Amino acid sequence: MDSSRKPEPSALEGPRPDMDLVRHKPKRGFTRQQILALTLGLKLGSHTLLWKPFKILAFPKHTSPLEKRPSLAENERSRAYEKGHNFKVHTFQGPQWCEFCANFMWGLITQGLHCTDCGLNAHKQCARLVPRDCRPDPQKIKKVFSCDLTTLVKAHDTERPMVVDMCIREIEQRGLKSEGLYRVSGCTEHVEHVKLAFDREGEKADISAHMYADINAIAGALKLYLRELPVPIVTYDVYPKFIHAAKMPDPSARLAAVRQALPLLPAAHHETLRHLLAHLKRVTLFEKENFMNAENLGIVFGPTLMQPPSRNTLETLNDTQHQKLIVQLLIEHEDVLF
Repeated sequence: MDSSRKPEPSALEGPRPDMDLVRHKPKRGFTRQQILALTLGLKLGSHTLLWKPFKILAFPKHTSPLEKRPSLAENERSRAYEKGHNFKVHTFQGPQWCEFCANFMWGLITQGLHCTDCGLNAHKQCARLVPRDCRPDPQKIKKVFSCDLTTLVKAHDTERPMVVDMCIREIEQRGLKSEGLYRVSGCTEHVEHVKLAFDREGEKADISAHMYADINAIAGALKLYLRELPVPIVTYDVYPKFIHAAKMPDPSARLAAVRQALPLLPAAHHETLRHLLAHLKRVTLFEKENFMNAENLGIVFGPTLMQPPSRNTLETLNDTQHQKLIVQLLIEHEDVLF
């Protein structure tokens, strides 16, 4: 046995003075600044603060930029009003990261996809996995008329398009007793002025009586807005179900079929249709003054709210009677269907 080897101290003897005391140094809590200073080999004074980017690099608070974006759970309306991203192939001018997986987009051209509505960037593979939570940037919405309905309400965080709400409010204030309301056409020039006012000023547009004394100009602008929607209020995929219901001879079965088809509409379309029909029902309450009953309103709004998927002229003419019947039914049974 090697006599020169020093025996290990027992637990009772305590630590030897010549041993490394660091090993037996009592543990104490370190701040993030102190840990970072030790890692970087820096000496901190009593009031020293590291440069902020060092703290960000050492203690990242998020792993993906998507976490910074508002989630659908934050807003009940957003959860209901789903909207997919409008992705387009894009060439980025500088380094770019995917906002879904947080990984770098490689390549010199067409590195990934860019949503033209909200600005989100993603890999082509990741784009298929991105949730349908597009929140369009209002600054990217160039106009109100001819804009997709869901895109418009998501951009402005409203339940319905501002055009529908503001025109209905103005009509109900001063036009419910106007003879031939919605049937009589307003001056084309005035209708175009109302359209331009909404496109330029949005919800700040002035459509009051001192600007447009003829209420038919406001009613005409509302019909024009509904006509120019890229996707009609009754969407193309739901349209055949409504036409099939209109062809049913039994009124009870027809009403039941329409009730089953209504929930298939996108949430923004469904809410806009509900609000519009409630308004049209109130219009019929003044039938003695305005001569507009549910059937007459069905003739006016049938082709406006419902358009066939194909632009076949013959098909459109054949469906006119069915469109009128469906809109008439929706007005008459508005309180039951919604």
